[in-house]
Amino acid sequence: MKFIASLLLTAIVSASALAADTKPAGPKIDIAAGANKYEAVCASCHGADGNSGSPENPKLAGQHPEFLVKQLTEFKNGKRKNAIMQGFAATLSDEDMRNIAHWAASQKAKPGFAKDKALVAAGERIYKGGIADRNIAACAGCHSPSGAGMPSQYPRLAGQHADYIVSSLKAYRDGGRTNNAVMTGVAAKMNDREIKAVADYLAGLR
Repeated sequence: MKFIASLLLTAIVSASALAADTKPAGPKIDIAAGANKYEAVCASCHGADGNSGSPENPKLAGQHPEFLVKQLTEFKNGKRKNAIMQGFAATLSDEDMRNIAHWAASQKAKPGFAKDKALVAAGERIYKGGIADRNIAACAGCHSPSGAGMPSQYPRLAGQHADYIVSSLKAYRDGGRTNNAVMTGVAAKMNDREIKAVADYLAGLR
């Protein structure tokens, strides 16, 4: 009986290993192709290395690739509204998006800086603790205390341009950006000063 049980166990282990070996791999990523496509389509607005020099355009370097693919997909299908980005995204295939996203993620994000010391202190309180009396959740709960975000779920925010964060939060609040119900709910409760404070804090977060 022990011999038979041993044979059965061996068979189960072998079958499991075989199943693991034959499991379909994810889409192949071509970083070189991503670099070329990024240079042709994205670099003029987002910087040659993904570190945008314009405060209105987000830094893409070091961003989670899953988040970038989601945004490009939603620009292309119209779920996220932006006439300029919709035009660029319309030229990209799913493969292009994956390659660009993984190339951008592989680039080193340059640190940003805060501008207003008083605002930074208020922004830190909101980011880390929320605003309890208005049921505004702490940003750190999803985007992590360091602002690094969480792959496949929440974007990296540390070092991002304050102007871009302000425009994004206002777009969520005012209905211009509708591709994330959670963020719409959070931003809807924030006033302009709170938005600016959080954005300034994040710009200098390292």
